[in-house]
Amino acid sequence: MNTLRAWIKREYTDMKILLRSIPATVVTLFVVSVICMNLLANKTLLQLPWIALDGGILISWLSFLCMDVITKHFGPGASNRISILACGINLLTCAIFFIAAAIPSDAGDYSAFDGIFGGTWFILLGSTVAFLASALLNNTLNWLIGKSFRKNPDGKLAYAMRAYVSTFIGQFFDNFLFSIIVFTIFAPIFWDGFFWTPLQCAMCALAGAVAELIMEIIFSPVGYRMVRRWKEQNVGLAYLEHKENH
Repeated sequence: MNTLRAWIKREYTDMKILLRSIPATVVTLFVVSVICMNLLANKTLLQLPWIALDGGILISWLSFLCMDVITKHFGPGASNRISILACGINLLTCAIFFIAAAIPSDAGDYSAFDGIFGGTWFILLGSTVAFLASALLNNTLNWLIGKSFRKNPDGKLAYAMRAYVSTFIGQFFDNFLFSIIVFTIFAPIFWDGFFWTPLQCAMCALAGAVAELIMEIIFSPVGYRMVRRWKEQNVGLAYLEHKENH
């Protein structure tokens, strides 16, 4: 019990210092992208015999870009903590949406509003499980790949490789796990037989991973310049020194 209490206290301290250290814009974009992914995942954009895509693909690249930037400067532990925070805020937001949708109103026809913002519990379950698992995988891979560049760990090549590889693998895992949980396991039961086949799930995951990789390639120069600027300006020095001393 004492060990658990000490761990909770240490995590609370780390999180408190971390939130004071990471620029608010990055945290805000990260949290908003996670919330938007959950909402957009309710809509299937494309469904063919060999592939299917949901709306989450339009914004998920931003989540991984933020994780890559945070991991590079603050480490994988910091990125994991912010990922858990984002999921917690997303769950709170979904709870508020659900309450708002459940409150009856005779001011107009709000069935479309209630259907979207009321949410579907298994979509929330699938998105939460898939995102947390893929975030841990992405952040770990990003950090491990970065450690392999011993001569110039802060160079453009090192940043590009750790961002591209971790994003592609992390996104594939995220998309595939989410699709299997939502569209293969639960959708046939609760959506009148609507479902995606395992092939559609795999191709959705692959297509999503390729699309996110393209977005990562486009925006990685922005992320690279950001972490370079953070290092030059000693952004988050309090957290970095705290982790070095503990």
